[in-house]
Amino acid sequence: MTKKHSQSRDRKPRTDAQRNRARILEVAKEAFARRGANASLDDIARQSGVGAGTLYRHFPTREALIEAVYRAEVEKLALAEKELSAKLSPVEALRAWMLLFVDYIATKQIIVPALNTMVGGASKLYEGSRAQVKGAIEALVTRAIKSGDIRKDLEPFDLLRALIGVSNVASTPEWQPSARRLVDILITGSRPTK
Repeated sequence: MTKKHSQSRDRKPRTDAQRNRARILEVAKEAFARRGANASLDDIARQSGVGAGTLYRHFPTREALIEAVYRAEVEKLALAEKELSAKLSPVEALRAWMLLFVDYIATKQIIVPALNTMVGGASKLYEGSRAQVKGAIEALVTRAIKSGDIRKDLEPFDLLRALIGVSNVASTPEWQPSARRLVDILITGSRPTK
């Protein structure tokens, strides 16, 4: 491999390419939510304001696009932990992150059927996302325990399991507002007893 070729692969993508990629992911997420995994990739490109070639350059297959949408949602959730911790009190950061998690579950439920059709399934993808999500909630709960806002015996993963359980009853249209209300109940139940 020549030195010039190696440098071009290591180079950071241009700003406009990053914007195009982010826009494609947002439009794809909405399209998959409305039309399922078989949403038209040409329509996604058009609504993103890019040509089909640009879409395929970023995402050579439908599966690659679906996987990228999922990864982007997990990354947003993981990054939100630091952003929320920087600007909110420990318990409010935890609450805000849990509300984002409900939205993440909604997105995941939309694209999971498509992820499961991928060759080899999505188990490796889920393993990586599980670690990111677990790390985020552990950091938030640890911070809230240290501040005295949350009980010392609270296990972060137990709180996450409760939230997943609430979100897994997503069989009715009103599940998401209900899950968001239950976040406050979980936070209240996590407060120290006197």
